[in-house]
Amino acid sequence: MGIETAFLEFPLLETDRLLLREIYLYDAPNMFSYFSKDEVTKYYDLESFTSEKEAEDLIRRFQQRYSERKQIRWAITLRDNSDQLIGTCGFHAIEEEHYKAEIGYELHPDFWGQGIMTEVIEAVIQYGFKSMQLNRIEAFYDPRNGSSGRVLEKNGFEFEGILKKRYFEKGKFVDAAVSAILNENIR
Repeated sequence: MGIETAFLEFPLLETDRLLLREIYLYDAPNMFSYFSKDEVTKYYDLESFTSEKEAEDLIRRFQQRYSERKQIRWAITLRDNSDQLIGTCGFHAIEEEHYKAEIGYELHPDFWGQGIMTEVIEAVIQYGFKSMQLNRIEAFYDPRNGSSGRVLEKNGFEFEGILKKRYFEKGKFVDAAVSAILNENIR
C-alpha cells in the first residue's frame, strides 16, 4: 500500500450514486459540453473550450500525467450511466516524499447543487488516505468561488488562508484560498 498502488492499475471508486473510473478519449464530447461553458471555467485556470479537440488534448494530458505518476484524475459518472462523463476529480501535484497531494475537480452545471461533488470528494479523499497513505490533501481555489470552499468544508477540509496573487490566470494575477485535510482528521 502507498502512493504507488494508485499507479499499478487505475483504481475504480464507487459511491451510492456514482462510479469514478478512468477517463478515455471517448469522453471528449461530454467534457467539451461543460468546459465550453463560461460558468464552469470562470474560476478554472483554462479558457472556455471552443473545440472538442481541446477536450481530447486535456484527456491526453491527464493520461500522460497518470503514466508519469504525477496525477490521477477520475471520470465522474452516474452508476446507471457510466459512459456519460459529468465531471472529473483527482489528485495532482503529488509529492510522494511528503505524502501529500492537491485535489482538483469540476462538474457539469446540470449536476450542480445535488451533493454530487461532496460525494465524489469523500470517496477520493478516503482513497487518498487509506490506499495511497497520504498524510495531507490540500486544495487551492479562487476565494470568490464560495461553492468550492463549501464543498471542501463539508468534507472536513479546514481553511488555512489566502495566498495573495498566487497564480497568473487569463492575463491577470489572482489570489488563491488554501484548505487542507490531514489523515488524522478524517471522519
